[in-house]
Amino acid sequence: MSDDTSVAGSLEAIYRQDSRKVLATLIRLLGDFERAEEGLADAFAVAATQWPRDGVPANPFAWLVSAGRFRAIDRLRRQARHDASLKDLAMQFEDEAAEPETLSDETIADDQLRLIFTCCHPALTPDAQIALTLREVCGLRTEDIAAAFLTSAPTIAQRIVRAKAKIRDECIPYETPDKNELPKRLEYVLRAIYLVFNEGYSASSGASVTRPDLSGEAIRLARLLSALLPDPEALGLLALMLLHEARRAARATATGEVILLEDQDRSQWDGRLIGEGDALVKRAFAMREVGSYTIQAAIAAEHACAASMAATNWAKIVNLYDLLMHADPSPVAELNRAAAVAERDGPEAGLLLIDAVLARGDLADYYPAHAARAELCRRLGRVEEARNAYGRALALARQKPVGDLLKRQIAELDPGPT
Repeated sequence: MSDDTSVAGSLEAIYRQDSRKVLATLIRLLGDFERAEEGLADAFAVAATQWPRDGVPANPFAWLVSAGRFRAIDRLRRQARHDASLKDLAMQFEDEAAEPETLSDETIADDQLRLIFTCCHPALTPDAQIALTLREVCGLRTEDIAAAFLTSAPTIAQRIVRAKAKIRDECIPYETPDKNELPKRLEYVLRAIYLVFNEGYSASSGASVTRPDLSGEAIRLARLLSALLPDPEALGLLALMLLHEARRAARATATGEVILLEDQDRSQWDGRLIGEGDALVKRAFAMREVGSYTIQAAIAAEHACAASMAATNWAKIVNLYDLLMHADPSPVAELNRAAAVAERDGPEAGLLLIDAVLARGDLADYYPAHAARAELCRRLGRVEEARNAYGRALALARQKPVGDLLKRQIAELDPGPT
């Protein structure tokens, strides 16, 4: 007889560490999200009863997979009494279960990779990909996902249900893409992880600057993906997120006020994360094919490794933005390049570039573009233009701490002679 408290602690630790791996393998064995989730719940329920009596098995993972699989078969067998169409399926699973399942580390890793690619299938909308990934791969509760993205739990639940139905009804295969299809499919996976991180690192609205729980999940996902599939862009995305995450502690005051990059206490930056991120950038660049995430990570590394704003290698950052504009042109990248040019060549040079972007209307409703313009106008002594640009940024900002910062910046403008 084992100690109940010790077994309960072991079971809880195994759930935290391995439940999503068990789910990924059950989805492969049972061919369906719902059956696998029911099997997972049943397996842990049985473990909670049997392990205190019999002890923790030598291989808890294999035990849970086996228990979940056989419980799912039992459930199908009972349902087959009322639905003849399920009888053949139950018999098929029974025959397969009779053969010993080899659960090597490689098999478990492949199952996790299959689950990630299935959740981020291009047939699903980006919102559905994110919701399904956070629920199935990360194990977040529906309520937590809803809170993170400022929507209701029923809305998130509907997205997840519809996504699973689409996977089932369109017979989307539960598999890792072949070599020819992999680059395009990987793009969807990386985008989903990046969107989760962005919402965690710079919340789109609300009372907090960041959501550490979400950015933490994104980093965990990126670590998993880059370990399973060491593609240069997967490494680049992980590096980018680590380098941004390293600055989290210095980005806001204890009361939640935003601290701009030039005013941050760099001694608060996490040197361990910066070192890891910088090493990953170098590793990704050594793999020949350089993509958008890797270039952005290289830019972040230049910022993170500089001792101060003045010591930052702005010429190199502008060159990296030139490379980014070639690899993945976008108005936001153009705006960020303009800000770097302002540091290298002076505010007037940067302002000309920002005005060109705004004149096209590309970033008319993007508050950082107006805030950047306001800052350069302020440096040039064009106070009224700065005031108007800050006002436009304030009208567009949805996050309270950002709004408070913009109000302070307006209040600090030199009113000029009266």
